[in-house]
Order: sequence, then C-alpha cells, then structure tokens
Amino acid sequence: MQQVTVRVPASTSNLGPGFDCLGVALRIYNHVTISRRRGDRPPAMARSAADAFFRSADATPFPFTCSIAGNIPQSRGLGSSAAVCLGVMHGLNELAKRPLERRQLFELCARLEDHPDNAAPACYGGFNIVRPLDRQMFTVSSRLHFILLIPDFEVATADARRLLPARIDRRHAVENSRNACAITAAFASREYQSLRGAFVDHLHQPFRKKLIPFLDDVVAAAESAGALGGFLSGSGSTICAVALRSPEKIAEAMLAAAESPGAHTLITAADNHGSRVVS
Repeated sequence: MQQVTVRVPASTSNLGPGFDCLGVALRIYNHVTISRRRGDRPPAMARSAADAFFRSADATPFPFTCSIAGNIPQSRGLGSSAAVCLGVMHGLNELAKRPLERRQLFELCARLEDHPDNAAPACYGGFNIVRPLDRQMFTVSSRLHFILLIPDFEVATADARRLLPARIDRRHAVENSRNACAITAAFASREYQSLRGAFVDHLHQPFRKKLIPFLDDVVAAAESAGALGGFLSGSGSTICAVALRSPEKIAEAMLAAAESPGAHTLITAADNHGSRVVS
C-alpha cells in the first residue's frame, strides 16, 4: 500500500459544564490522504503527528506527503486540529502495516492536543467521557440534532485558555459537577429530554464571552425556539444547540440573534464510527 485516505469526524467538546472531559463526534468530516513518497514538505501539524507516531511505533520513518480536504473549519471549536493529527497518524499506521492499535492512536493524539475531549470522539465516534486517557463511549441517536452557529472569525485555543481564572466559587464547581453528571446520564440512557437545563457552565464560558459577545443571546434564542440547550463548542467561536425537533427554526433564531456578518448555520447529527479508512 502506497496511499491511504482516512475520514475523520469533527467534534464538539465541553458541552458546557464538561470542561476537557466531554465530547461528541459530528457528521462533518475531513479527509486526510497520506502518500508514501517524496514531495512537498507536510505542514507543521502533520510533521508533529508523524514524529509522535514513528517514535511510539518504533518504526523507521519514511517520506510522505499529506493532503487535507473537507468541511471542518479551522479554529472554530470543532476539533479541526485533532482531526488532522489523528488522520495523519491513522494513515501512517495503515502504510506501516498497523503497528499501533486504535487506543494507542487516540492516546498519541490526546497528548499532542494536551486535552482528550476532541481526540476521543474523533477516534471512536459517539459521545465520550474522558478522564484523562481512560474513556467511555456511548452511541448517539440520529433523533438528536446538533445546530451549529459558525461565526466568520477564529478563536485560538491558547487565547481562550488564557482567559480562565485560577479559582472559582465552590458553589459554581458543585453546579458544574451536577450538570456534567446530568449530561452524561442523558446520553447514556438516551433520555435526551433530560438535557434541558443541564448545559449551564461556570468554569469557562462566562470568561470566554469576551471573545464571543453574542454567546448568551444565541443560546437564549435557541432555547426559545425549542432547543434543549446550547453551549460554546470547545473554545469557540462556534455555538452549538441540541434539539429533538424544529432544527431549522432553531438555526434561524440563532443566526438572527448573533447579528454577526458572515456567520452561518449548519444542522448535523452525531457520528458513531469515528476515524476510518475510506480508500
């Protein structure tokens, strides 16, 4: 085998209160094609992923080219960097005759990302709870709609993390724990109606609103239009709402509330397969 293409799903992480530990794979994809030959130098992210792969696999490095095509927007809180890293490592693993198992690829990607909540759903699909490299995955029904408001500006994860305080109020920490547990129970049981009211967060969203000032208005508009709730996807700038019905109505309400030139909406569902070789 001299060339392989890997399809990797986008992911929405945190889900409000589940900071760095909850994530869902979405039916939005990047296709990463790895060719075993000399050519243009791969981008820096692909080279870092390759270095990590060859070290962990104890395999002799070989020259490769990398091309990335797909619909995951960069720096929008939808796991684009995890998709690239995982796609490169998964592709190299295939060309090297699979020296690593899927779990090892996930762990490598999580370490490169420095947080596992995008790497887990990108690798395995579905709804994932990660702590920190131990994970549990639950499939998600196609009845559940994910409505994305994608602004026309990027948010760097490093910039978003610098806004977070060193301490938070204990009562807020308790409420976050309660809400994260409620979200986990709702996905595990598929009783999605129980998600209503569970996306309230005190760990990161109140501080990241400086970068996405219309966050509260968009979430409120989504809930008024029938959504179970909404949250900042990852570190942003995308805002995600979750619903069992009326996704088009919710998308229209979110877009109107944002009043953000260049923003657009996307309605999708969960991907339950994760990264996979497609050619």
